[in-house]
Amino acid sequence: MVAPHVIPDLDAAKREARRMALARRAGAGDPAEAGRALARHLLDADAIPPGALVAGIWPLPGEIDLRPLMEALVAHGHGLALPMTPPRGNPLIFRRWLPGEALAQGPMGTRHPEGGEPVQPDVILVPLLAFDRAGRRLGYGGGYYDRTLAGLPDAQAIGIAFASQEVREVPAGPHDARLPLVATEAGLIACGAMA
Repeated sequence: MVAPHVIPDLDAAKREARRMALARRAGAGDPAEAGRALARHLLDADAIPPGALVAGIWPLPGEIDLRPLMEALVAHGHGLALPMTPPRGNPLIFRRWLPGEALAQGPMGTRHPEGGEPVQPDVILVPLLAFDRAGRRLGYGGGYYDRTLAGLPDAQAIGIAFASQEVREVPAGPHDARLPLVATEAGLIACGAMA
């Protein structure tokens, strides 16, 4: 039996990794241009099942812009949802949404549908600050996506990032959700061994 990889001070390692990831992302390039390239890669690879209800994200400053992908998904017959950020310690709530519909301000600069029915998505596009080839992801530290993915085990999770957000190893604990696939402006990365 292989001993699990132990990081003595996981919280400190994640804080440092976030600091470095934010600095690296700042020079990643144009979020809209990268978003258009990411959309082409995902659509060309048929990575999203036909008719799937897809949970996207409204981009925060500096994040890759998924609006081109979301518009293309609607044009291809997919339903869309966006997350609402609940009080800390809870999973995300997804509400149905279409491009052009009103959005409300959420906490930490997020935006979510003003209305729309709550839904359970088939595919969840997961934002991140850093990722590695084992599928580990570094988020913003609230644990929202980890709790959400744990509660929706049948949903397909796809990480969304700039290619420059890839690192050799992301510090992760036993409750950190792993991603089977990450989409970037440079292409799709199938994440392998759960090292």
